[in-house]
Amino acid sequence: MEKNNTKKEILLAALDLFSYQGYEATSISQIASAVGIKKASLYSHYESKKAILDALVKEVLEQYEKHSMFSRLDSFPADIDGVIEMIKAQLTFIIHDPFISKARKLLVIEQFKNEELAKLQTKQNYTDIVSFFVRLLDHLKNEGVIQGDDTRMMAMQLAFPINVWINLCDRESERESE
Repeated sequence: MEKNNTKKEILLAALDLFSYQGYEATSISQIASAVGIKKASLYSHYESKKAILDALVKEVLEQYEKHSMFSRLDSFPADIDGVIEMIKAQLTFIIHDPFISKARKLLVIEQFKNEELAKLQTKQNYTDIVSFFVRLLDHLKNEGVIQGDDTRMMAMQLAFPINVWINLCDRESERESE
C-alpha cells in the first residue's frame, strides 16, 4: 500500500509542478523534493520523468472519462433547462476539480513544446467539445427544441465562448461570477 501512496504523491507533486512551470522546466529532483523522497527513491516508482507524464495523462483521461459530460454520448436532456444544468455541472467540474484544472493548465503550457500534448490539447479543447455539442444540438433539433440547419456552426458558437470563459477563469478566478 505504501508504494501506491508514494506513486500517487509523485503524480500529484509532478502535476503541481508541471502545471505551474511546465514539463521541461521541472526536474526529477524537484518532484522528489516536493514529495519528500530522494531522487533514487523516485526512480523505484517511475523510470523517468516521461513515465510520470505518461501516467499523469492516463490518470487525467480516466478521471475526465468518469466525470465529463462529453463521455455521455447517449443521454441528452430533452429541454433547454436540462441542457443548461448539464453544461453548468460540466463547467463546475472543469473549473473546480483541482486535478482536471491543473492538467488543463499543463496542456496549455506544453501545447507549444510537446507534439503529443499539443494533439491532446486540440482533442480535449476543440475536437471533442465541438463533436459533443454537434451531437447535442442535433438531438435538440430532432426533438423540435431548436431550429437551424448548420448544427456544427451553432456548436462552435456555443462552445467557443464557454472555452474562452474557462481560460479566463484559469487566469483570473475572481471573475468566475461573470
